[in-house]
Amino acid sequence: MASKEIVFQQLVSLIASSHQLHYDMTKDLPMDDITPLQYGMLELLSVKQPMTLSEISDCTGISMPNTSREIRKLTEKGLCEKTGDGEDRRKQYIRLSSLGEERMALAFDHMNKLFMQQVKDVSDEELSRISEALHVLGSTIFR
Repeated sequence: MASKEIVFQQLVSLIASSHQLHYDMTKDLPMDDITPLQYGMLELLSVKQPMTLSEISDCTGISMPNTSREIRKLTEKGLCEKTGDGEDRRKQYIRLSSLGEERMALAFDHMNKLFMQQVKDVSDEELSRISEALHVLGSTIFR
């Protein structure tokens, strides 16, 4: 049975490997007029929306003023939109616009093709084990 320390070391290794995998899967994306930082915000919004500016700032590790500036640029490009909170006028929620959704669908399609190449020789049994491992990670560590 693995100790918590061993699992922690495995987790650190997994996190580093996932950063490399993310880089490899996104490095050839046609970004056109968006920066990697802006892409990261769009990617975040595509899996968790709506979000407030402070939530985006917290998740990306970017200061509030910089987050606000980048979201403003993405809004000007028509890739995301702000909506107000009915009860708190100061609070705004950010979500992808339909154009932003289309852009991220293209990005995820590109990433899906790379993923399919990577798992083309993986057996159904191994895919089931990977799926179970991701489920366990998602429900315990990455919640």
